[in-house]
Amino acid sequence: MPATVRQVVVTAPGQVDLVPAAVPTPAAGEALVTMVVVGVCGSDVHASHGRHPFVPLPYHPGHEVVGVVRAVGDGVDLAVGSRVVVEPILACGHCKYCRDGRYNLCATMSFFGCTAPTGGLADEFVIPADRLVPVPDALTDLQAVLIEPLSTPVHAVRLAGPDLTGRTVAILGAGTIGLLTLAAARRAGAARIAVSETLDSKRDLALRLGADSVHDAASAGLVDDVRADLGGSADVVFDCVSVQATVDQAMALAFKGGTVVVVGVPAAPVTVPLPEIQDLQVRIQGSATYIREDYRDAIAMLEADLVRPADMITAQYPLSRVAEAFEDASSGRQVKVVVLADAG
Repeated sequence: MPATVRQVVVTAPGQVDLVPAAVPTPAAGEALVTMVVVGVCGSDVHASHGRHPFVPLPYHPGHEVVGVVRAVGDGVDLAVGSRVVVEPILACGHCKYCRDGRYNLCATMSFFGCTAPTGGLADEFVIPADRLVPVPDALTDLQAVLIEPLSTPVHAVRLAGPDLTGRTVAILGAGTIGLLTLAAARRAGAARIAVSETLDSKRDLALRLGADSVHDAASAGLVDDVRADLGGSADVVFDCVSVQATVDQAMALAFKGGTVVVVGVPAAPVTVPLPEIQDLQVRIQGSATYIREDYRDAIAMLEADLVRPADMITAQYPLSRVAEAFEDASSGRQVKVVVLADAG
């Protein structure tokens, strides 16, 4: 048995290191998990360059995690050898948000792989066992690694709907979250979905995955084009980029009476047209991660083949090349980059 494991630490902007650490031991209520595959999230891209508003450096990344339980502490009813995914919210369990089931808003929440002192980008890691969700046997590891990122759009759509039957939708951004939002909105019954994106390749992919129309996000006529396509203002706009330019577009698309759901992680504050928001009755809805219900829905979507890894996962790296994985994810060329346990 090795005396150390490797874990990833982002020590400074753009500096992604693989460093040795002692093999962790699970305490009561915890599990020791061997990493199988980890997704590099858009929030990891922000955080690894010092641009995430809530993740200070240094940090230990890895929250989109599939692994296998290797050992458990006292009081854990989870079989060794179980394949699991991490639900990374580390909530207190007793604040008013936790008590009413909104533990994603926990007053003192930490987040495994972001603000917690540990993350899943490691040969092995320890985590509270109640943060582990068994993976159905029918799902492959590459399907399972999409459960966590898919849960975020599922949550956003639930807040906006949850039933979008007959409603028009605009999705700003066709990265991982934008494309998964497309799948979730379609499942919720949206009548027509327009997607904006700067890259031709991602616009083409959005069309293949079910968008009714795609639009160049850099076009000066974007708002008019999308409104014409949808037959007026969008009932719901999902901003999966969340910079000033997309917020401006989202607001213009939602006038009158629409809802803007902020899904992407903003790197900085933006301004909004408050007089129009009031006078034209626009709702701005933040969407923060997910709850266990969203994980269940995401699993159901993957089991139903509504989201396919071949469409989403565009690059794979071994853990030994994790710095390259982060660099590739930061390039914007890829949809989803994943890191695999090293062979052998």
